[in-house]
Amino acid sequence: MNEKLLLVDDEAPFVRAVTLNLRAHGYDVEWATSAKEALEAASRLHPDVIILDLGLPGMDGFDLLSAFRAWLKVPIIILSARDAEATKIACLDAGADDYVTKPFAMGELLARVRAVLRRATPLDERPTVDVGDLHIDLVAKRVLRDGQEIRLTPTEWQLVSTLVRNRGCLVSQRQLLQEVWGPNYSTETNYLRVYMARIRHKLEPDPTRARYFITEPGMGYRFAAEQ
Repeated sequence: MNEKLLLVDDEAPFVRAVTLNLRAHGYDVEWATSAKEALEAASRLHPDVIILDLGLPGMDGFDLLSAFRAWLKVPIIILSARDAEATKIACLDAGADDYVTKPFAMGELLARVRAVLRRATPLDERPTVDVGDLHIDLVAKRVLRDGQEIRLTPTEWQLVSTLVRNRGCLVSQRQLLQEVWGPNYSTETNYLRVYMARIRHKLEPDPTRARYFITEPGMGYRFAAEQ
């Protein structure tokens, strides 16, 4: 069965073009042009992914994101011409799984859709991840590089496992801090810089040119799931 995508945007030419491309790649797409239509469609369709524009009539897309997150767990990708860093961070902290700035290449959107679908796959279907020279076992809590086990501290492992569980997707700085250090942490980004440097030193072929553990400046980090 094809994955079901709900596209929420009120620009008809844009919706038609994106829908045609998504359908050409095997997705079952339905669209909505307002918050009311989107809420009704999500309730009826049970989509696998929601692609949401922030500029909607009747309700701002940010408010709609919050409304979705009150009862839906499906991945949500934000599409928006708003490129301010604060807007991106606010959306990610409010529950968006990714943020794509308009204009964008269709190939990029398709890659982001594939990434959030992978993230939604239950972990027991992919208990190990192999990428490049790394073998990461999420069950045994082990990392091998070129066949040699790399010893990580508990904090380093928590960061690595959080990023790997969300492989291919951006994980915000706040989410990482709260998952690893606890709910009272949200602004201590210096912790992340220090520990990510240690992780890259241990796991990257060249720590100065990250191949696996990618920094998204001002936003968070991403584990590159494909090489």
